Amino acid sequence: MHFVDAKGILTGNNGFTGMNIYRGCTHGCIYCDSRSKCYQFTHAFEDIEVKQNAPELLRDVLRRKRKRCIIGTGAMSDPYMHCEEELGLTGKCLEIILENGFGVAIQTKSDCILRDIDLLDKINRTAKCVVQMTLTTYDDELCRIIEPNVCNTKRRIEVLEKMQERGIPTVVWMTPILPYINDTEENIMAILKECKRVGVKGIICFGMGVTLREGDREYFYEALDKHFPGIKERYIREFGNSYNVPSPRDKELMTLFRNFCKENDILHMPDACFQYMSELPEEYTQMSLFGI
Repeated sequence: MHFVDAKGILTGNNGFTGMNIYRGCTHGCIYCDSRSKCYQFTHAFEDIEVKQNAPELLRDVLRRKRKRCIIGTGAMSDPYMHCEEELGLTGKCLEIILENGFGVAIQTKSDCILRDIDLLDKINRTAKCVVQMTLTTYDDELCRIIEPNVCNTKRRIEVLEKMQERGIPTVVWMTPILPYINDTEENIMAILKECKRVGVKGIICFGMGVTLREGDREYFYEALDKHFPGIKERYIREFGNSYNVPSPRDKELMTLFRNFCKENDILHMPDACFQYMSELPEEYTQMSLFGI
């Protein structure tokens, strides 16, 4: 990893305020879109760029921000990758979010988030906290192949349970679903049943498939050659260089997904999930507008 002094820490679009403390990742997920060349990395993806002044930047900008909001983090780089265990920058930023009365929506694949569960609990009690966890396969052997350097699915489900015990709402990202690898009814139903059991508020799934583009595609295909002989050729033959790579079972699996969520009162339309994660409780928003 290497350290930089960033000029800014918060970004905003479409009503979301985002924060990325790190650039790059060490989790090694074979499908990671963040590897794509469009993000213009000037360093190796696993050579993590650390915004060492992130807490100071965040403290300054939140003190000057007139209206409280939800701070989102984890969309581009996991805030609980391996270097966080040593550096603790995510934890420091959560302390600042708590001190200033803001909410947080945090996305991860790592059980390292449990280190900060007390902080997340306090944020949820004083504003709002939503923990998002990615679940792609219920098969832990497969998980070790496609997401090799991070805790397995069963452990992530345990994290969701522990958040539920604290009353911290959770959202699951059930994506990507890789054609001919984890796009089975058995896999989808196993994940959905666990989501119901642990009481998740919402599940985000844009469709059964994966997106691939330059930089990401090459890394993914190399992994396919290593672990799933013959699948790469099938992808090339059926999808070419398409950005969207849908499962041939997309329609039936999405119908299964939507029906399950409707029957169990789980948010499942992406816009509804994003709206839920981006909104503070109304009474809290009103208080912030009047500077109370």
